[in-house]
Amino acid sequence: MTAQRDRRIYVIGAGFAGVSIAKEIRSKGIFGEVAAFLDDDPGKIGTRIDGIPVLGPIADVVGLIKKRPTDEALIAIPGASRDKLRRLHERLEQAEFTRIRILPGISQIIDGNAHLIQTREMDPQDLLGRNPIQIGLKESLTYLRGRRVLVTGAGGSIGSEMCRQLLSGGAQRLYLFGHGENSIFEIDRELRILQEEGVGERATIVPVIGELQDRDYMRFILARLRADVVFHTAAYKHVPMLEANPVGAVTNNVFGTRNLVEAARAAGTERLVFISTDKVVDPVGIYAASKMLAEQIVRLGDGNQLACIAVRFGNVLGSRGSIIPIFRKQIAKGGPVTVTSPNATRFFMTIPEAASLVLKAGGGGTGGHLYALDMGDPVSIRELAEQMIRFYGYEPGRDIKLQYVGLRPGEKLAESLTSAAELTSPTDFPRIHRICGTQPDAAALESTLAELEKVCFLDPAHRSWYRNRRKLRQILADHIPGIGAPDDEPEF
Repeated sequence: MTAQRDRRIYVIGAGFAGVSIAKEIRSKGIFGEVAAFLDDDPGKIGTRIDGIPVLGPIADVVGLIKKRPTDEALIAIPGASRDKLRRLHERLEQAEFTRIRILPGISQIIDGNAHLIQTREMDPQDLLGRNPIQIGLKESLTYLRGRRVLVTGAGGSIGSEMCRQLLSGGAQRLYLFGHGENSIFEIDRELRILQEEGVGERATIVPVIGELQDRDYMRFILARLRADVVFHTAAYKHVPMLEANPVGAVTNNVFGTRNLVEAARAAGTERLVFISTDKVVDPVGIYAASKMLAEQIVRLGDGNQLACIAVRFGNVLGSRGSIIPIFRKQIAKGGPVTVTSPNATRFFMTIPEAASLVLKAGGGGTGGHLYALDMGDPVSIRELAEQMIRFYGYEPGRDIKLQYVGLRPGEKLAESLTSAAELTSPTDFPRIHRICGTQPDAAALESTLAELEKVCFLDPAHRSWYRNRRKLRQILADHIPGIGAPDDEPEF
């Protein structure tokens, strides 16, 4: 504890965020002492803020600081561009700061509230990709004020970030729905601590452990909770895992979604927002097919006072099981870093930006419509791996090798947000587009679901179909071009 009290903290940025953080560090009195602000504003350099000196310009002074091993830098510029963050990180590393923390540029902070608890260790994803769009979160969430909001998959990467941002929305109740008790426990505790530290508003947080695949339970629980708005982020998503477990993928992603839509309509829910994926475009694998069918269920579920909206986007940086944490672990053990192909590309955005845009689309979207988030240009996976290797202080190819392993089942070299039959049109908000040109075929969908149901759930008249993987793939292949089955696909 003495070492922490003796720690000197250099806050990069003397704006509202940096000053707020410095005051909180001083008031708590146990995390160290703010030694100085570092800033580039000529009007602030040479002054003192609350008795703390402001030094600068940053590039000139950061290397002159006589550091101790316990000293740390804390970047508190939530509106900083990716380029600026890269330059700051490079200079701080050259100045031999061994611990660099950051106050992420999430919308709650942009709206004028910054708290020490929102800081974290700097991560490669802070330096990768395009500049996230800044959204006035409190304004965009006015449609949720005083309402009951339920998030499925609340313990997942997207779901948990949506819950963090929903703290600022003024919701009356926030239901954290999921079937994994550990992940729901973690986000429940985190949200309560954030509230204790002054983040967001005093929504009542209610954790709910439940199962989307249980139709009767979903009808029961939604009738009990009386949620006004549902954000459906829950899904099995790991492509190779779902290729090996196709029946489980369809049972959860397809029929779980159908159960939720039916239960929401019966319970009088007003709005349901579904998280879709770019992989539904010309699907080639089980995950993609399951999400495509779920997207169609949601779009056709619109009506009878329930507005159903689907939002399609690509990969998010740093989600559980995605390439960022995988690359990080591979680098930590000395490599190699595995990449499917030197030509593989993906769309990426940060988790906070994706969550903010989905919340925005949920308020401005029209029921029955399909929307896509503007993902920018596709990113080379090879270049992403090389950038991460450099972030950790190594040279790609020399210190850490790249290994090309080939595409896995269910994967493509590149993804697209729209098919050849789909067009996009702008909406009133940048980076949210409406997808037009196609409408799901209700009769075809119902026929597909009727057959798949006999595989996913025991039907005495079709016992040989139950949990039969080959039969499931055959049904999908009959209804969805591009879906095939490996020659060695087992029956069960």
